[in-house]
Amino acid sequence: MKKVYNTVILLLMLVQSLSGQEKDVYKDSIATYFYEIKTAIRAHEALWQRDLYAPVLFVNPDTRQVFANFPDSAGNLKQDGKLYSGVLPAEINIANTAVNWSGKRWAMVMLPLPLDKTERVNLLAHELFHVHQPALGFKLFNVENNHLDSRNGRVYLRFELEALKKALRAKTLAEQKTHVRHALAFRKYRYSLFKGADTSENLLELNEGIAEYTGFVVSGRDRKQSAGHFEKSITAFLGNPTFVRSFAYQTVPVYGHLLSGIRKKWNRDITVKTNLTDYFIREFGILLPKELKMVTDSVSAEYNGNIIMSEEQAREEKAQQLVAEYKNKFITQAHVIIAFEQMNVSFDPRNIMPVEDKGTVYPNIRVTDNWGILTVKNGALMSPDWGRIFLTLPVKSDSKVVSGDGWVLELREGYTLIKEERTGNVRLKKVKD
Repeated sequence: MKKVYNTVILLLMLVQSLSGQEKDVYKDSIATYFYEIKTAIRAHEALWQRDLYAPVLFVNPDTRQVFANFPDSAGNLKQDGKLYSGVLPAEINIANTAVNWSGKRWAMVMLPLPLDKTERVNLLAHELFHVHQPALGFKLFNVENNHLDSRNGRVYLRFELEALKKALRAKTLAEQKTHVRHALAFRKYRYSLFKGADTSENLLELNEGIAEYTGFVVSGRDRKQSAGHFEKSITAFLGNPTFVRSFAYQTVPVYGHLLSGIRKKWNRDITVKTNLTDYFIREFGILLPKELKMVTDSVSAEYNGNIIMSEEQAREEKAQQLVAEYKNKFITQAHVIIAFEQMNVSFDPRNIMPVEDKGTVYPNIRVTDNWGILTVKNGALMSPDWGRIFLTLPVKSDSKVVSGDGWVLELREGYTLIKEERTGNVRLKKVKD
């Protein structure tokens, strides 16, 4: 019995020792990540004539444990060697983003980071740009481009990306310019099909496109690595369920990379008022005819036109079925309606689904507000004005936690759900004192 007891003690000591070693290795890796991005940022200060290094929060989404490179102003983080660590409060959503928390503006990045160093630096520099974005004069635009979920919107975006891929492979500047001309023709024709598309796409490109170009430059890839990176990135992007919020990560970095071979530091010309499409047309020296459809029709075959149109026709038919299901689920049938007061939200921008003029379905979304925390893992409909969210009816509830098909609502004191007898809908209500 004593021998077994001693063996157990030795095993526990070994596990604790290994656990401590793993924690130290983990901390060493994070310290290395901070050093990598700090070094890369300092090597590219000329990009924006500004040191973009800033407070960073690495967050483990499973445990909410955070590691930081700076202390916070409120003392939530404790010094842990060269790092600062703590636990992120439940009311703070976890995402790759810029966030104001505990007296500082942080770049928040979820762990684990990419194994590839250039990908890590790219990601961190992108989020650090968002930290400095207001100071650089860029507003934080939050726009959707629902036309990019339609057949023609997707077709002409895919044509544009295929043309950009060929521009990256071009052997001469003349060949490159031809493909860029076609890419911009596809883009301008897409704008002619959808009213306001030129404005909404430009706003997202000024927000995410410029940030991603910054990340790309700071990553320090050479010419061969850059071409491979963009090819891989575009291929992965085309596998996303939707292009509505993620296209800008592809377009501006490629145009910017190609333009940097002609005009260094072009990004310093850009302001919150810049029309990026017109800027690229001018700086590449592109002349586009008034009859854009003649150009796009004549060259689409060069960019897998028939295959793309066939694929998008098949997708459109399936999408219409899904939209009908969502309308029935969140609009026609009785549902839960939650109005926002001071909403904060995190979601995956790659898989959202516009539902006509009714709003957008977010398969995975987390919302924090005065009323509590909503976690959705099986879809919710966000209203077009981002003022309300719609859920399926509850299946289980108590005074503080309500749950339904793939969603959980943790209510704060002073809020409750009330069923409307006339409609059968359930609304969030603030309890009066």
